[in-house]
Amino acid sequence: MSVADIKVDEHLAHDDHGHEHHEQSFIQKYIFSEDHKTIGKQFLIAGIFWAIIGGGLSIIFRLQLGFPEMSLEWLRPILGTWITDAGKLDSEFYLALVTMHGTIMVFFVLTAGLSGTFSNFLIPLQIGARDMASGFMNMLSFWFFFLASVVMFVSLFIETGPAAGGWTIYPPLSALPQAIQGSGTGMTLWLVSMVFFIASQLLGGINYITTVINLRTEGMSFSRLPLTIWAFFITAVLGLLSFPVLFAAALLLVFDRSFGTSFYLSEIYINGEALPNVGGSPILFQHLFWFLGHPEVYIVILPALGMTSEIISTNARKPIFGYRAMIGSILAIAFLSFIVWAHHMFVSGLNPFLGSIFMFLTLIIAVPSAVKAFNYITTLWKGNIVFTPAMLFSIGLVSFFVSGGVTGLFLGNSAVDISLHDTYFVVAHFHLVMGSAAFFGLMAGVYHWFPKMFGRMIDEKLGYIHFWLTFIGVYLVFFPLHYIGIAGFPRRYYSFTSFDAFSTFTDLNAFVSVAAIITFGAQFIFLFNFFYSIFRGRKAPLNPWRSNTLEWTTPRVPGHGNWPGAIPAVYRWPYDYSKPGAEEDFIPQNVPYSKTPESNLDHETELAKSENITPAPANETK
Repeated sequence: MSVADIKVDEHLAHDDHGHEHHEQSFIQKYIFSEDHKTIGKQFLIAGIFWAIIGGGLSIIFRLQLGFPEMSLEWLRPILGTWITDAGKLDSEFYLALVTMHGTIMVFFVLTAGLSGTFSNFLIPLQIGARDMASGFMNMLSFWFFFLASVVMFVSLFIETGPAAGGWTIYPPLSALPQAIQGSGTGMTLWLVSMVFFIASQLLGGINYITTVINLRTEGMSFSRLPLTIWAFFITAVLGLLSFPVLFAAALLLVFDRSFGTSFYLSEIYINGEALPNVGGSPILFQHLFWFLGHPEVYIVILPALGMTSEIISTNARKPIFGYRAMIGSILAIAFLSFIVWAHHMFVSGLNPFLGSIFMFLTLIIAVPSAVKAFNYITTLWKGNIVFTPAMLFSIGLVSFFVSGGVTGLFLGNSAVDISLHDTYFVVAHFHLVMGSAAFFGLMAGVYHWFPKMFGRMIDEKLGYIHFWLTFIGVYLVFFPLHYIGIAGFPRRYYSFTSFDAFSTFTDLNAFVSVAAIITFGAQFIFLFNFFYSIFRGRKAPLNPWRSNTLEWTTPRVPGHGNWPGAIPAVYRWPYDYSKPGAEEDFIPQNVPYSKTPESNLDHETELAKSENITPAPANETK
C-alpha cells in the first residue's frame, strides 16, 4: 500500500479548539492574537520591515566609504541636517548609522526574524501540540518586541541622533552623554529599547522550552524530534541563560549614566575636565557584553542551521546524515559558546595566559561546526536533489558557514588577532558566517514553509533570481573586505581619503559599495514575490515538498488548534526518505511501522509488533 494513501484516524471527535477562531474579531485574530502561527507571522513581517531599514542604513554609509567625494545632497530630504553644508555625511552620524545597522540586523532582524518567527510557527506544528504552553505569554513576547521596535525607530529621528557608540556600546563613550551627540537621548532610547527586547526574548524562550518539554504528542520522544526543534530548543536555552547578563550590563550602564556610579568609569578626562568617577573598569562591560554577545552569534545561527538540516534532507530525498552527531554538535556548540567570549577581547589588555585558554577553547568550537558542515555535504552526496529556492538558500548557507568559519580560525588565534582586530577582516568574517549565513537560513525557512504559513505557493522563478543575485552579491561584497582587512584597513573609520597608505583601495571600496547596492536591490524582488504570493499565489497542495514532519499533516491553512480532529501520534523519526523497499520516497512520521512491512528494518519490525495504532484519548488533551 502507498504511504501517501495512509491517513490519520479521522473518526475521533473534534474538540472545542477547532471552532474558537470563528468567534474572534479581527483584532483578536490578527493583532492581539494568542495563536502561535499568527504571532510567528507578526514577527516575520516586523523582521522584514527592520531588514529594509537596517539594509538601507548600510547602503548610506557604504556610499560614504565607496565614494568619499560624492555629493550626498540628494539625501537631505531624508537625513536633514545630518548632511553637512558641503553635501557630505556628518561624521558623528556615520557612527550612528553603523551602530544602528548592527543593532537592527543582529537583534531585530536575525534574532527576532529567526527565533521569533520560526520557533513560534514550527514548534507546536512539528511536535504535535495545539499551541504554545502559554498563548498569553507568547502574545506578550511579540508586543514587548513591538514596543522595543517603536522605541528604536523613534530614536532614529531625534535631533541629537540615535546611539553612536557602536552596536557593542562600549563605555566610556556610551556612558558619557557629553562625549558624543549620540550618547545623549539616542543612547537612552537604545537602552530602553533593549530592555523591552530582552523581556520579549525571555518570555518567548521560557515558552519554547516549556512547550518542547511538556506538549509533545504521543510517540514524539526526544530521539524523534526534527533537528529544527532541537535547534530552536537549545537556542531558547542559550537566550534564557545569556540575555539576563546583557540586561545586567545595560542596567549598570544606566546607573553610570544617570546616578553618578562608577561601574565602568575611572579617571576620565573630558574637555580638559576631570570627572569624579574612580574605581570602575570598561573591561567589566566588555566581559558582561560578550558573555551575551558570543552566545548571541549562535542564538542567530543555530535556528538557521536547524531549518537547513530539515530542508536539505527533504530536498536531497535522503535521511539526514548523522542525526545523533548533529544533535551532539548543537549541544557542544551551545556549551562552548559560553566559554569563548574573551576572544573578542584579545587586544583589551587581557592576561596572555588567559588569552591562550580562550584561544584553545575558541579553536575547539570549530570541531562541532565542522561536524555540521560535513554532515550537510554528506547528506547532499549522491542525493536525488530537488533544487527549490529553499534548497538553494540552504546550500548557500552551508557555503557561507564554511567560508566564513575558516576565517574565524585566524581571528581565534590571539597572536594573529592582534594584527587583524578591528580591521575589515573581522567585518568580512562575521558578515559571512553569522550575518549572511543566518539571513540565508531565514530566507530558506520562508521559501520552504511559505505554503504552510499562507496556504499559497511562492513564485519559484523569482525565488531563483533572488537567490543568485543575493548569493553572488554577498561574496562580491564581503570577500574583498578580507583583503582590505589584511592590509590594515581599520573599521568604523568615516573616511580614508587623508591616509595615503589606503589610496590603493579606493577602487576596491567603490566596487564593494556597488555590489552592496545591487545586492540590497535584489531583496525587493523577494519583497514583491512575498506579498504578491500571499494574496495572488496559486493554492498550495497539502504537502508540496513530500515531507515527513507533522506540520504537513494539518489542513492547508491550519486553524486554531492546528488539527481539526485528534493530534496524530508519531511512530518513527522524521527523516525516512528514499527507504529501500518503500513504495514512495518518503514515509511521514505518523505512519506506523505496521503499515510499511515492505521497508521495515529488523528493529522496526519488532517495534511494529508492539504498536497500538489507535490514537489514545490523551492525545486530544495535549
